[in-house]
Amino acid sequence: MTTTTTPDTTVRATPARDTWNVLTRELKPIVRDPFTLIFSLVQPLVFLGLFAPLLIGQSGDPAATLQWFVPGVLVMIVLFGTGAVGSNLQYEMMTGSHERTLVAPLSRSSLLVGRALKEIAPIIVQSLLIVAIALPFGFRADPLGLVIGLALLAVFGVGLGSLSYTLALGTKDREWLFWGVQQTLILPLMILSGMLLPLDDGPAWMRVVATVNPLNWVVRAERALLAGDLNDIVVLWGWVAGLALAAVGLWAGVRAIRRSS
Repeated sequence: MTTTTTPDTTVRATPARDTWNVLTRELKPIVRDPFTLIFSLVQPLVFLGLFAPLLIGQSGDPAATLQWFVPGVLVMIVLFGTGAVGSNLQYEMMTGSHERTLVAPLSRSSLLVGRALKEIAPIIVQSLLIVAIALPFGFRADPLGLVIGLALLAVFGVGLGSLSYTLALGTKDREWLFWGVQQTLILPLMILSGMLLPLDDGPAWMRVVATVNPLNWVVRAERALLAGDLNDIVVLWGWVAGLALAAVGLWAGVRAIRRSS
């Protein structure tokens, strides 16, 4: 009696494939409803439409003011957008859908990394929209600097998004705690980044704190890049800050989701 064996043609999952599957799953709601990207731009557009005229009134130079202010608005998009994405994961935990993904045949790390990489698409689309809106009013962006700037925003967004997911995993169903910590951290970071107002004339302690604020270096790097000053030292420090935040965020997020239950 002879036996025949059927070759195993099952495609075995790998972390890279799992991450891709999670990434495409997370992108589908955005593709189906792209207007959510426009809606999330309301807050940055309010700052651009109401705050920029105040600065222009003080300087008297619209083009120069926008050249300084618009890069900060691009970083603001990342700050407000990816800083709050953990609330989506928290909602899934509260409804039970997150538990089902944990028992799926996927690597735990891919569940976090795939979600974090998803943030790149909204960041690029929204940033390009803001630049397009500002162009008719005198803003100019160096093409190569814009590309490098978008890449830096993407790296920064992955790190910040990972930290937001980490916070959601830590607070679980305590929604009030998530938003309390998120708002407590986001607002000081924004003010101490020189995003809205220059810190040159601020108190000495504020300038000192700004030097250790990664957001400050990303904002300064974006201003240099979009102005075409690609060799400015602040570009290097911006990338150091962005990559460090991405590394810390992904490490903390993967560690938290592996312990999730």
